[in-house]
This record gives sequence, structure tokens and C-alpha cells, in this order.
Amino acid sequence: MHYDAVIIGGSFAGLSAATYLGRARRSVCVVDAGLPRNRFAAHSHGFLGSDGDNPRAILERARTQVKAYPTVAFRRASATGAARVADGFAVALDSGEMLHATALVLAYGITDELPDIPGVAERWGETVIHCPYCHGYEFSGLRLGVLYMSAGSAHQAMLVSEWGPTTLYLNGATPPDLDVDALRAHGVAIEPERVIGLNGASGGLSVVELANGSAAAADALYVAPEFRFNSSIAEQLGCALDDAPLGKIIRVDANRLTTVPDVYAAGDVTRGAHTVTWASADGVSAGIAIHRSLVFGTSERPPLPAVPRQ
Repeated sequence: MHYDAVIIGGSFAGLSAATYLGRARRSVCVVDAGLPRNRFAAHSHGFLGSDGDNPRAILERARTQVKAYPTVAFRRASATGAARVADGFAVALDSGEMLHATALVLAYGITDELPDIPGVAERWGETVIHCPYCHGYEFSGLRLGVLYMSAGSAHQAMLVSEWGPTTLYLNGATPPDLDVDALRAHGVAIEPERVIGLNGASGGLSVVELANGSAAAADALYVAPEFRFNSSIAEQLGCALDDAPLGKIIRVDANRLTTVPDVYAAGDVTRGAHTVTWASADGVSAGIAIHRSLVFGTSERPPLPAVPRQ
């Protein structure tokens, strides 16, 4: 079957795009591996009408609603390759199936590259967190820490201090441009020692262990890790990428159209800062833009390479 659109990624951005295309009665196939980025968190905050809900429950509810549209299909699989073909695009799945579509939405998300410190990965999404707007309220007034990961960590520490007493853990780094006066003006303490581990019961955090043998009391540690795409399909298709502070992002216009005709991108792969609300809004923009392009026509398509496979 030839679809009007194949959506690679079925989390907040992908499902939002599918909803609007389904409501426009266009044929859509959503390809999803079932590993959303926020699967480590028990609660999602700031998403209108679902504040505090489990993110997997939100997505399951959304899938049920999207499946009610008869023109929307789902595949539980990973897309391993995509390329332009005569009638649009071919998308290869790890199941061996090949899908064809007029347009694509790249919504396959990103993976966070967590620091190799004992206790970080086990607490990611619970007491090791990345966004004060997503998680800060629940730790208001408690003992907060920010792990130095890049030059932006000092800015993060000043922002986090809005929610409670904050320590910037330099983790043995000696940043030459650290604005100590600005940090102190925001009440941020500075700990220069290297962090060697985190401790706390049942996913909680109570202690940050330091290399000099001391330990600092903490209830939450903010970490802003670098990230990577969950797929190389944007590169396979020749989409232009831009540098964000913590990783590459796919270049898009206001309609979420990439630099490749008929290829759209939405969600975390297009932004340096991330929330589920932004991801959903991106998906809506992509879905509506694709429908309008199907109605009013699209630009000329480039040459036809083979479909890459892994």
C-alpha cells in the first residue's frame, strides 16, 4: 500500500502528526519502536490537561484515540532506511517490510548520553533530571545540584536556583570562563571536587559522593547531557543539520519542513530544548503542512537513490 505519509516515531510528535492527518482522512502509517525518551519518568508535567500523568499512559491513551481513525495504521518496528523513489519515498523496516509514502515525518527522537558516574543512570527521570520546568516544582525548596557538563551548566545552575538552594558540582573541571560572581549573586554554591557516585534508596537521592572522600547532601541532581539521534535517516535523505548546544538537530522551517522536499521533522530532533508540549505542537504543524501540500501540490522531487538498509 502507498500511504500519503509515513511517520517514523510514535511518541508525542509522531502521534500528533498522525492525529491531524487522520482527521483529514489521509492514509498514514506510524512506525514506532516503543521506546519514548521519557519512558524513565513516572510523571510528565506541564502538558495541558495531563499534568502529572504517567507519560506511557498518555501515549497509550493517544494511540487508542488515533487508532480510531480508519486511515491510520501502526507498525511496531524500527525504520532502518529511507530514500526517494519514483512515487515518493520507500522506508525499510527491521521486520523486512518496505513502506511507501508521498511524504515523511521524522519524529524518531533522541537518546541522552548520560555521564558515566555510578548511580546516575539508575536515577535518571526520578531524582537525576534535566529540566526544571518539567520537574523543578516537585523538588521546590529541597537540596538541588547541577552537574557541570558544559559551559551552559553555569547558566543552568542559576536557573535551577529559582526552585531551591543549589550547588554547581564542577566534577573536577576547571572552566576558564566560569562567572563565579554571577553564580554567587544567584546564591549558587560551587563544589570543585570530582563526583564519583550517587546514593539514595529506591531511586531517591540523598548523597553525592566526592573524590576527596566527602559527601554532599542532595535531593535532586540536574544533568544536561549531550544527545544523539535515534536514527540516521535524516542524514541518509540529505537533510541539513544544525548544531545545538548539546547535539545536532534537523533544520526545519515554520511548517517543520526539512531542506529535503516532502520530508518533515518534528519533536526533539528539531530542537535544542525539549518538552512534550513543543513536540506535540511540532507534530500538529507537520501534519497540517503535509495535508496542505497534498492538496495544493509539492515541489519537484530530486533524483532517485537506492534505499539504504542496515
